[in-house]
Amino acid sequence: MTQSLLILSFSDISADARVLKQVAAFRDRYEVTTCGYGPAPEGVADHVQLPSDQEVWRYSRALLMLRQYARAYRQNGAVRAASAALDGRRFDVVLANDVDAVPLALSLEPRLGVHADLHEFAPAQKSELLRWRLFVAPFMAWICRTSVTRATSVTTVAHGIAREYRRRFGIAAGVVTNATPFADQPPTELHEPLALVHSGACFRNRHLDIMLDALELTSRPATLDLYLTPNDPAYLAELVERARTRPHVRVHDPVPYRELVRTLHDYDVGVFVLPPVNVNYRWALPNKLFDFVQARLGVVVGPSPEMAELVRQEGFGVVADDFTAAGLARVLDTLTPESVEALKQRSDEVAAPLSSETQVAIWVAAVDRIAAGG
Repeated sequence: MTQSLLILSFSDISADARVLKQVAAFRDRYEVTTCGYGPAPEGVADHVQLPSDQEVWRYSRALLMLRQYARAYRQNGAVRAASAALDGRRFDVVLANDVDAVPLALSLEPRLGVHADLHEFAPAQKSELLRWRLFVAPFMAWICRTSVTRATSVTTVAHGIAREYRRRFGIAAGVVTNATPFADQPPTELHEPLALVHSGACFRNRHLDIMLDALELTSRPATLDLYLTPNDPAYLAELVERARTRPHVRVHDPVPYRELVRTLHDYDVGVFVLPPVNVNYRWALPNKLFDFVQARLGVVVGPSPEMAELVRQEGFGVVADDFTAAGLARVLDTLTPESVEALKQRSDEVAAPLSSETQVAIWVAAVDRIAAGG
């Protein structure tokens, strides 16, 4: 009899690239039920859809201030909705995504165990904000101490974040990067002017305007296209307004994940400079970096340790010496048609070993061990 697996995520799973890779990895190995926002992902046996108006981040401020963390968690609208919808159902294994899902996963008492996949270092997610440091960070640390430490196994997205979990909580987390599924496509011919692209979330603390400022400082003729999700509508509106007066910059609506690599393929260089305003940004190794590789682009990044190490080690990009627009412009000034063509060719050479197919095997091994009673 096929064993049952619940993939639990307080996200829209149909649009969550990392969780969709879990679904694809397990739907033919287990009887997979998903629980999250949005419609059922393709190929699952069952889906529990959570109400979209019950966001998991809406914890009681009063209870957090009083440090009544267990009550704050139990009374959270998303947790209550998921708990009610899953009441009476039993699973052999639960794969819980992010720390918010782990206490609920444990409370479901799966027959064999819980694997926790932590997408960020939760206590420092917004550590640049004082209210986060005072009220939310201690709550996230409480979940880590009281719940994540009880998971059968744990993974996270980058080695720096894994080290933080070990240092703070003694959690031994494996690493599954946000790699992108392999795309079999050759590099495109070089554009003139150079075609730069960035895709991802539009948060003010990512300082995406650095890229726009750099384009005004560089002597290298280039265009910049941004594909942004509207996480911060006010900031997105500011970027759109700036782009209107700059014919070399265009801001686009986001494209579905299944179409993203194909869309990026028609560019030359993927760009991401992320100032380390919090721990997670410092150790970021984001999916867009792997999207750029599968799109066969050259890459320009800031000196974020994990991104810089991978880019230098595999040779498919260049690293700016700081996180400023001037630093990015200096790197763009060094790019030549020959060097960009070489970077694109190198992305083609490393696309297979850097694909998600090499990474999801780590999840499969972890869940299979739990399912085997290990």
